[in-house]
Amino acid sequence: MLKEFRIGLFLLVLALTGLLISSAVPRTDMGKPMTPAEQGWVDSVFTSLSPDQRLGQLFMVAAYSNKDRKHVQYIDFLVKNYGIGGLMFLQGGPRRQANLTNRYQAESKVPLLVAIDAEWGLDMRLDSSMHFAKGMTLGAMDDDDYVYQMGREIALNLKTLGVHVSFSPDIDVNSNPSNPVIGNRSFGEDKEQVAARGIRYIQGLQDHGIMAVVKHFPGHGDTDVDSHVALPVINSDLTRLTNIDLYPFRRAIAEGVMGVMVGHLYVPLLDTVNTMSATVSPTLVTGLLKEKMGFRGLVFTDALNMKSVSNLFKAGELDALALAAGNDVLLFSEDVPMAIQKIKEALANGKLDQDDIDQRVRKILRGKYWAGLNHYRPVDVPNLMQNLNRPLSRLVQQQIYEHAVTVVKNEDDILPFQRLDTLRIAAITIGSEAEPYRDIMGKYQNGPVYAVPNRYAPDSTFSRLGRQLAPYNVVVVSLHGMNNTPVHNYGLGDGALKFLKELQANRRIKTVVVAFGNAYALKFLEGNRNLVCGYEDNYASQLVVPQVLFGALPAKGRLPVTVSENLKAGLGLPTPDFHRLRYGTPEAVGLDSRIMTQIDNVALEAVAYAAAPGCQVLVAKDGMVVFDKSYGYYTYDKGQPVNKSTLYDLASVTKVAGTLQAIMWLKDEGKINLDDKVSAYLPELKTTNKKDMTVRDVLMHHAGLKPGIPTWERTVTSAGPKPEFYASTESPEFSREVTPNLFSINSSENSVWTWVQESALLPKVRGQYPVEYSDLSFIVMKRLAEKLLNQPIEQFLAKQFYAPLGLGSMTYNPLNKFPKSCIAPTENDTYYRHTLLQGSVHDQTAALVGGVGGHAGLFANANDLAVLMQMNLQNGRYGGQRFFQTPVVAEFARSTDAGSRRGLGWDRGDPSKPEGPTSNLSPASTFGHTGFTGTCVWMDPENKILYIFLSNRVYPDAGNKKLVQYNIRTRIHDVIYKALQKT
Repeated sequence: MLKEFRIGLFLLVLALTGLLISSAVPRTDMGKPMTPAEQGWVDSVFTSLSPDQRLGQLFMVAAYSNKDRKHVQYIDFLVKNYGIGGLMFLQGGPRRQANLTNRYQAESKVPLLVAIDAEWGLDMRLDSSMHFAKGMTLGAMDDDDYVYQMGREIALNLKTLGVHVSFSPDIDVNSNPSNPVIGNRSFGEDKEQVAARGIRYIQGLQDHGIMAVVKHFPGHGDTDVDSHVALPVINSDLTRLTNIDLYPFRRAIAEGVMGVMVGHLYVPLLDTVNTMSATVSPTLVTGLLKEKMGFRGLVFTDALNMKSVSNLFKAGELDALALAAGNDVLLFSEDVPMAIQKIKEALANGKLDQDDIDQRVRKILRGKYWAGLNHYRPVDVPNLMQNLNRPLSRLVQQQIYEHAVTVVKNEDDILPFQRLDTLRIAAITIGSEAEPYRDIMGKYQNGPVYAVPNRYAPDSTFSRLGRQLAPYNVVVVSLHGMNNTPVHNYGLGDGALKFLKELQANRRIKTVVVAFGNAYALKFLEGNRNLVCGYEDNYASQLVVPQVLFGALPAKGRLPVTVSENLKAGLGLPTPDFHRLRYGTPEAVGLDSRIMTQIDNVALEAVAYAAAPGCQVLVAKDGMVVFDKSYGYYTYDKGQPVNKSTLYDLASVTKVAGTLQAIMWLKDEGKINLDDKVSAYLPELKTTNKKDMTVRDVLMHHAGLKPGIPTWERTVTSAGPKPEFYASTESPEFSREVTPNLFSINSSENSVWTWVQESALLPKVRGQYPVEYSDLSFIVMKRLAEKLLNQPIEQFLAKQFYAPLGLGSMTYNPLNKFPKSCIAPTENDTYYRHTLLQGSVHDQTAALVGGVGGHAGLFANANDLAVLMQMNLQNGRYGGQRFFQTPVVAEFARSTDAGSRRGLGWDRGDPSKPEGPTSNLSPASTFGHTGFTGTCVWMDPENKILYIFLSNRVYPDAGNKKLVQYNIRTRIHDVIYKALQKT
């Protein structure tokens, strides 16, 4: 009597709170009349089956693609002899599963309904598969649309693999931090958010042909027992159960979800028998779910092998009881033959109704029809992996974390990092090497990244590490390899937690802690003043978090659960976008990644045909680096491979990456007038043939200056370097390093300047000097800049541009900062310096003056050059700073003379030549420069495309012209535009 009263009261509350589904609410497809085609197929299949085969349709058996032949033969046996209706695949791999799916489907009289747990993607069960995001991560996002997109991508992958049902999403409202089995599988603790995100996930799956199965009815969120090992008890009162736990299920049913999974849960509020799991409870399955909540789709049991229920019954009994409770599909039956026998006994003794069972079989067949099994086609195995690895999936994966990463605390107001010239940053990874994270951190700053691979490292390890942090004022500690076990502090070691407390106590250092794991773990970290939650530890999260730290991406996420009294659900501090380079996928910016892979072919051709021993290629669009690869080796003997950190001699790219930056700054500051004569700034020119040339003419290579003049040639004889110019050891008089074993006299730059002043001019053509590219132009501009800046140009550039931009590799004379092993060699110089040049500038005139020329001398890797050029492409705006106050870059980049491809200092494409320096597919506004050593940078302001190619094509001989002969740089540029998707 008490039980009936409780149920009646419960149903009354349901009705009053609007949780019952009225007949006016939209139904699932299975709640609607069948179409004639559907009716015909269902009837024909049903009538073709024997009574035992019809019972077989009720079973969905666990299948593995990583087990032995005996397991495969057992599934064969069940398919052939018992006509099972479906398979639930568990561990294995995609290709193996596809082969088995084709095998089992070929053996089955009725096509099998194939299911898998894919809450966060195929990798929940299969190796070599993409991971998207767990529910907690999705709950942290600021935009539900990405949940739909994830559902869509998972659905497309499942269809490719021959799967029809996904046991997702998990729509449990998780409010218990001690929950050992739900935790980060739930969208969070807010019922509205759980319902909304669950619905978007369902729509993403079902709109693309995959049946969604929500779980775990009636709600597994407020439990502290793992139902895989014991039966959790739901001690909720009526208010919570009706208003919170059931709410997402009610919304999902109203929106047309096709499947519901009943959890192994004991709800004493409705069933007083303590062994009455919801799975075998008629009150919950039939009374509540089907009758009162109006669900007309397929009801799946949770796995019947789970110890919370399987230990309570003899073989086959649980299956019969689950059917009697109202379930339609028996999942993971441990003994199908015995279960069928028990079901027959229950039918015989009236505990099951034959008509009711037949209707459930028909409902399963309807599900198969909806899944397209009336026109079954085998899985396309040869193209499987290509079809599974869709580029758009990678884009969605990254976008999820971009919208989820949460800045939880920022008490020092340090996030995102801005003035990189004032911050000395060290990073520490605890728990793994975290290679993607390490790589992206290194792209923004040149501080070290220390690794503590063992999460439970002893105190001595952290003590040694602490002593290495003295030079730094910011330390970023990232925690990796965390787990979801509350009783083990989520995998946070005591030594690591103690170390964080010690760092926090050191007020000289500002510490930022990043948790790549469960948000509930933040309760152990909330004493830290600056705290970020990445939610999961995978490639995408490690890619995104550094971008948030440095302001390349704004922080958008919010905590989906309450962690502590101070860290409540909904907490999340938004951070600004500093317009630094981002890192992502080509599809994010409208490029086709599959076409972009053709860059590999061209770059590898360059290496194979000895156009260059190695190279770096970088492509960015809309401020996002989408291609960044290294190819080949330092030399042709293949001793040392090129990597992304390798420094290259930029050669004439120095003109625009060095000297021109200073000239544009002077123009931006109003310190020079382009139409003034250069002699107004350099009076020594007033008595020379260069007295009338203007700054504009020099920058346009239109001032009559010769391409080059003898310089170093005047300082050597056939016997070797002249002693008045060189010494073999460094001294106060000979302090300019030409090579590590050769030093030029301090006055060498004045000598070069004298020779420039004395040089003849080109003959005029029709009263004007021709446009003639000249290194002398930038020797002049360097002299002018240093005069107005009143300091060496390398000091100005480092302070004004390179340090604030975080350019750790961009430098003159790199051997002062880096070992040779970091720098690609250039020429084996047999005529001037008589040595292999590695870290010494290749250009002879720049070498003569000590490595800092106006026209050559800079070294860098592709990423640092990209940062500088992206700042230019953004007209001086970068990293939260304005490096130019006016649109000076656009002014200098414009073509200023009809018939000339030259801008002011910048080079441009030459459409008149079929194999010019830029792609003929790029717009005429493209600007940049090339370098003699085999380098180039090109920027397209219309499409916001940045392209960089660095190589050492002059190794070992500068006479190697194959890079131009095979048109390598331009052909790569062509690929980028071919990949540009038309909108």
